[in-house]
Amino acid sequence: MVWNKDSSFERKDHFDVVSGLVSVALGSMLGGMARYFISGFVARRVGETFPWGTLFINVSGALLIGIFGALAEDHASMFASPDPWLFAVTGFLGCYTTVSSFSLQSLALARDGQGRRSAFYVGLSVVLCLAAVALGFSLAGLFK
Repeated sequence: MVWNKDSSFERKDHFDVVSGLVSVALGSMLGGMARYFISGFVARRVGETFPWGTLFINVSGALLIGIFGALAEDHASMFASPDPWLFAVTGFLGCYTTVSSFSLQSLALARDGQGRRSAFYVGLSVVLCLAAVALGFSLAGLFK
């Protein structure tokens, strides 16, 4: 920020930064907790020999980001504003979805001699996540 005679600009900049940080922090907290519970629930129900929990998390997160992304295209939507976007997408979905777990699980399958399952998981994840984002954009049209 640059010093100026009208300090209201400087305060607004500070408020925007703090507001954005709070939005991301709250969204991250809730997204991380949701990931922990939902991923564990899916893994306990379906089994843990394949990373179904992470797959479910990433596909459902892709669906949600598709919906939020389509809604953000409408300038009247709350997702066109910075704080709701920072809360929902940067915070919640940033902590909810997980490329790092996906990568680790893919490598673990391959290192355990399950190269085909690893390749299947990678391919299935990419296809389902892209399809979910596209579906999210389509579903968002219903909310407009």
